[in-house]
Amino acid sequence: MTGRPTEFELAEAGAGDLEGCQALWRRCGLPDALPASDSEKGCLLVALRRLGEATDVAGCVAVRIEGDNGWLIKLAVEPELRGSGLARRLMRMGETWLRERGATEAQVLLGPADVDARRVSEAFGYATASATLLSRHLEGGRSRPLPPSATPAPQAVEPGKLVNTVTFLEMRKRPPLQTLQAPSGRATALLRCLRPTVAFYRFLYNTVGAPWLWWERRALDDATLAEIVQDDKVEIYVLYVDGQPVGYAELDRRKKNEIELAYFGLMPEFVGQRLGPYLLSSAIDIAWSYEPLRLWVNTNTLDHPKALPLYQRMGFVPYAQERKVIDDPRLSGLMPE
Repeated sequence: MTGRPTEFELAEAGAGDLEGCQALWRRCGLPDALPASDSEKGCLLVALRRLGEATDVAGCVAVRIEGDNGWLIKLAVEPELRGSGLARRLMRMGETWLRERGATEAQVLLGPADVDARRVSEAFGYATASATLLSRHLEGGRSRPLPPSATPAPQAVEPGKLVNTVTFLEMRKRPPLQTLQAPSGRATALLRCLRPTVAFYRFLYNTVGAPWLWWERRALDDATLAEIVQDDKVEIYVLYVDGQPVGYAELDRRKKNEIELAYFGLMPEFVGQRLGPYLLSSAIDIAWSYEPLRLWVNTNTLDHPKALPLYQRMGFVPYAQERKVIDDPRLSGLMPE
């Protein structure tokens, strides 16, 4: 499209604008999967550029709200229009959308390629809150009570509690990356464990998760745990190296049209041997063989610090983040101190 733009129209995206947003994200080096949204909690905002009778998407940002917390995701502007103020207009429109729905804090979720979005966000007054999160308070937002599961954790907590920030990521289409090869020179096998015994599953879960304080499955009784892990739609893939189990990935297909990567990890002795990317890429490939509408995962600040960057490198896109306060499982007796 050529010519001088005469007008920008900022509006909520229509069905005809979605393809233009995806094309813009590709031009900006961002994943083109559409963020999860619904009419009440999420929206895609666009800046439409008019050239004569034609219109194209010159900028866009996705917004989402959970309780008092709002997110701005995948901010993008045509490279030729950077510095024009269009990104600031989109940010301002996104904040207005969130404020009108009760948000008192706005957060910007950034992917590894969102260099320009980070620059604009920081210039707009956002401050870094974590490796992928920028946030600031929204003056004038309507406060409303939150359910306990959505209440952000305070910065200071009482003894015996832990503050945990959870990041949710998703894929909406199969990534272009091929399954990685296992490290050479080692006898490697990835096998599905059909209807694992509770004892074997606890061995995997407890050994892999001990350094990262995995506690949820420890809290389940044997019958409840068996009902989950022995379900035909819960698939557990164990990675063996030189004849011994070194890690596993768990795919939960119980919800129609989507798959959760429920657990993924290596035993402590095998971290740092290039086995993690191989196991994760294999799990992603298996999941997409079922052709779901989306594949999703969550990670938190108690996990390995390289977990979040690895998920993003493999094609997962952050779409939400929340803070939680949990009982320290080492003090409650679920895990050794």
